[in-house]
Amino acid sequence: MSCSHCKGRQWLARLSAMDRILLFWIILFSGSLLASEPIQFTVFQPKPAIALIIDDLGNDAQRGERVVNLPGPIACAFLPHGAYTRLLARSAHSNNKEVMLHLPMQSMDHHALDPGALTLDMTESVFTKTLLQDLAAVPYVSGINNHMGSLLTRHPGHMYWLMTAIQSQAPLFFVDSRTTDRSVARRIAIENGVPNLKRDVFLDVDRDRTAILHQFVKLVEKAYQNGTALGIGHPYPETLDVLESELGNLQAYGLELVSVQQLIELKQERRSKWHASLF
Repeated sequence: MSCSHCKGRQWLARLSAMDRILLFWIILFSGSLLASEPIQFTVFQPKPAIALIIDDLGNDAQRGERVVNLPGPIACAFLPHGAYTRLLARSAHSNNKEVMLHLPMQSMDHHALDPGALTLDMTESVFTKTLLQDLAAVPYVSGINNHMGSLLTRHPGHMYWLMTAIQSQAPLFFVDSRTTDRSVARRIAIENGVPNLKRDVFLDVDRDRTAILHQFVKLVEKAYQNGTALGIGHPYPETLDVLESELGNLQAYGLELVSVQQLIELKQERRSKWHASLF
């Protein structure tokens, strides 16, 4: 690595989170820091919209409360049998947060399964009974996303059982967390008329704050490209630090933060209007 490159990385690391995002926008709109023409910022209508889900809630009261107290309509996804799931779900609802079931599903990696997990060896009746018990364990639930599930979400039959059960409990929506590129969950949801979305960006695969900020910027970029974007994160202190710092800046970036339910309703309309506004 060249010395100049090292100095460049050191300079970038010293920038504040806000400065790094402002630098991103300068590059995005100008195409180059050395652009000879003045940067022309265009206000597009409608505004791009993002939604955020925080997964794995229910087992840690302190981190859960920190999520519940984030500004705006953050979706809180609870493991069905966490020690604090009922308490935190009620607190989230009281704070105008969307409450979701973070539904444990069997993975390809043979990770230990959380209580209430759906597995490949279940019969349809056991599968459905387990799902309904999981839903009943989360007060005020309005939607579901998968926890792990890289094995189960690639099986159309089991996803059909899931979507028909969701339909029987309507209105509920489904979010495919996309823990595998081979997931068929969203396709089966569409075929069965279940309101749905898929995850666009994981915020915190790498728990480094700078890496999380980079993923947050990537989420913003996707919203500007497509009109909407959905991000998923976890209640890590590093993730919550970034969100507490950046959520207040969304209006300055020309973005809306909406609930997952709203994003589902807006997605098709926003996509068509957004692309029309670019031409």
